[in-house]
Amino acid sequence: MSDKKIVTLEELRAHKGRDSFYVLINGNVYDVTKFLDEHPGGDEVILAEGGQDATEAFEDVGHSDEARALLPDMLVGEFEQNSELKLKSGAAAAQANRASNAVEQGSNLMYFFPLGALGAYFAWRFYSTGSF
Repeated sequence: MSDKKIVTLEELRAHKGRDSFYVLINGNVYDVTKFLDEHPGGDEVILAEGGQDATEAFEDVGHSDEARALLPDMLVGEFEQNSELKLKSGAAAAQANRASNAVEQGSNLMYFFPLGALGAYFAWRFYSTGSF
């Protein structure tokens, strides 16, 4: 049996404020509270992962060996293995939301651009010839 502290889902979610912030990476929970202001990518990228599994966001960025070397000093313990809840990364959810918004905005342009171009053509024709 491991002598590491076991961190529950409730405890992980209880520590997602600026005064006490935990992240879950590769099954381990880290207290990154003191690192929030020092994070080179800004604190908002870490804060987006509050109370969730940050593994995907952490690995996708490709953190350096130096960044990984900081983790052991911030280790709180292991995440409970029997947690029934599947945690979703906040960064992945935010990225999916941004992609959805981009598609919606793009589809709006798909309708308004041709209508605007058609209106501009008829306005140009009317003012240049005096008739449609």
